[in-house]
Amino acid sequence: MLHRFATDISHIERPKLFTWPFHYVPHELSTLAAGEVQQYLKSRPEWHEEIARGKMFGVLVVEDERGELGFLAAFSGNLMGRNHHDYFVPPIYDMLQPGDFFRRGEAEISAINRTIAQREASDDYRSAYEALQGAKQSAEQQLSALKAQLKERKAERDRRRKEGENVDKLILESQRDNAELQRLKRAVRDMVAEAQHRYDELHAEVEALKQERQRRSSALQMQLFAEFRILNARGEVRNLCELFAPTPQLVPPAGAGECAAPKLLQYAYLNRLRPVAMAEFWQGASPRGEVRHHGAFYPACNGKCKPILTHMLEGLAVEPNPLTQITPPEPRILWEDSHIVVIDKPCGMLSVDGKSGVRSVEQWAHEHYPEASGPMIVHRLDQSTSGILLLAKDKDTHKAMQQQFVTRLVSKQYTALLDGVVEYEIGIIDLSMKLDYDNRPRQMVAPDGKRAITEYRVVAVEEGRTRIHFYPLTGRTHQLRLHSAHPEGLNTPIVGDDIYGHEQRADLSDGHRLCLHASRLEFRHPHTKERIVVECDAEF
Repeated sequence: MLHRFATDISHIERPKLFTWPFHYVPHELSTLAAGEVQQYLKSRPEWHEEIARGKMFGVLVVEDERGELGFLAAFSGNLMGRNHHDYFVPPIYDMLQPGDFFRRGEAEISAINRTIAQREASDDYRSAYEALQGAKQSAEQQLSALKAQLKERKAERDRRRKEGENVDKLILESQRDNAELQRLKRAVRDMVAEAQHRYDELHAEVEALKQERQRRSSALQMQLFAEFRILNARGEVRNLCELFAPTPQLVPPAGAGECAAPKLLQYAYLNRLRPVAMAEFWQGASPRGEVRHHGAFYPACNGKCKPILTHMLEGLAVEPNPLTQITPPEPRILWEDSHIVVIDKPCGMLSVDGKSGVRSVEQWAHEHYPEASGPMIVHRLDQSTSGILLLAKDKDTHKAMQQQFVTRLVSKQYTALLDGVVEYEIGIIDLSMKLDYDNRPRQMVAPDGKRAITEYRVVAVEEGRTRIHFYPLTGRTHQLRLHSAHPEGLNTPIVGDDIYGHEQRADLSDGHRLCLHASRLEFRHPHTKERIVVECDAEF
């Protein structure tokens, strides 16, 4: 499983610290290893069709007991329906091995699925369901027909009452009509109840099977997760259930432990290989709804891998998270009065306080306006996005301005530089979005997501890059970044976008920054009712 580099690497300096896997620029050794894996994949034509649909691979540069360097390779999930291939490290636990408890458990669950399908397709079940629907429809029709008749009779009685007919007689007729309606209600209720009872008897059997399927599936998953015994650099072992118990999700998600990064580290620890550097890269088409670029490097996922890798890296000298090493410049005040202050938020500064400890606008605002009442942050910009941010100095102003943002009375313009040339000079992007739970904070396009709408206008094309203005009509997280990069959007990521773009970057300095800037904000002052326009040019 250990591969020696095909090229001379004697001139390459070894990294002093191991890769921080959640935000990194691949070390030159990792890049070379990835290139060799890609060449190997080209030599396996029988895999090409599956890989073309999209798969994550990983490389781990290691040092053996003699101090010599080599690399390991892995794929996420399985390949061609198998967990074992000679070139790649094995899985942490092979659930696909013949006779394994997981395969037996899956077979038992499949048998329950077949029984459920047979019960639901049986003549008795279908007949009972159709009889119930027919009874409900018949009941509704009979009641509707009688109510229409009773309405006509009441109208006739009202006419007769006006003509002076005996009131007692009219009351008696009304009582008879009401009694007739009640008799019919009881009759149709009994008819529907009888059909419902027959259906419920058969449906209860199906529901019991489904509950049994769910119980067995959950128990099988937890048994499987307990078999994933994860090592760290100190030689300590914890299973997946233990690693995810302290997390908000409590239990491991499906596929936990099957990504490339955990496989690589587990194999290295088991074989006394010292991890030196690591990288994961995507091959093939982008998954539906997501943005992945063929050959691009990506950080380890948060949902499945962060609890695992946090444990596995214990005992290694690891790079600090570069996003926590940022010291952004101070905001610049663009407009201010006694109620509102509008600033130019620098790239790298958080809008609100976060766990990383990086300086935030919220912190800056409370330092500069200690007398302010209530929350000051009205809306937010991503840490990587620079530009216009509006703050409120009092509670009433904050509430009024938030309402303007919610009701879309605030006009926003963003300036961006795209890594390519877009097809149309003006247009509207309408793609619903939701959080990619396993890869926070990444977002994905999804029909069941929240609607996100962006208008755009191309300003210029500069040396193969597009300068563009965005006018978001909604304010979803990463909306402009995803709408730019997604194939159903502009299919052209923003320059410097390390999440949806082609490359990782080391930091948020001017040379590597995300080229997205909030350049114009127009709103109505909640107290003076004056229309305020604030503009701020991008520095890229």
